[in-house]
Amino acid sequence: LEAAGVKTNEKGYIVVDKYQNTNIEGIYAVGDNTGAVELTPVAVAAGRRLSERLFNNKPDEHLDYSNIPTVVFSHPPIGTVGLTEPQAREQYGDDQVKVYKSSFTAMYTAVTTHRQPCRMKLVCVGSEEKIVGIHGIGFGMDEMLQGFAVALKMGATKKDFDNTVAIHPTAAEEFVTMR
Repeated sequence: LEAAGVKTNEKGYIVVDKYQNTNIEGIYAVGDNTGAVELTPVAVAAGRRLSERLFNNKPDEHLDYSNIPTVVFSHPPIGTVGLTEPQAREQYGDDQVKVYKSSFTAMYTAVTTHRQPCRMKLVCVGSEEKIVGIHGIGFGMDEMLQGFAVALKMGATKKDFDNTVAIHPTAAEEFVTMR
């Protein structure tokens, strides 16, 4: 990198713009070496956007690094997408943030001696209550977060969630029945 003149930052990551261009024409970087979001699916998505831009005549193609869902595959799993409550309060102000929380025990563990409650949180902003954060910990969170991440990315509001018929009995229904 040094011999080619490719710039790196103080942590050693390759410096790129939103199109994955380095400072040297014709040299690109995606994935962990850029220090953006160090997750395999993020690197794959960035690489796909780059290849679309370079080889499929889509000059504006680039990865939007905001609101990338993340899961910690622990027991129980932890899932998050979007802003945390403190981040939302800092960005929008306390008076613009409304938080909804729920706790639910899925039937899968409800009848056992090792009940595993699932705790969930929606972070909403503004009078329209746009959802800017979805967070949870509990059985199945690793699977259920993907669909809700799409809703967040599309600009869903609390009213959109309220107008969605819940799938019962599931832990995921808590996200659309929080009041």
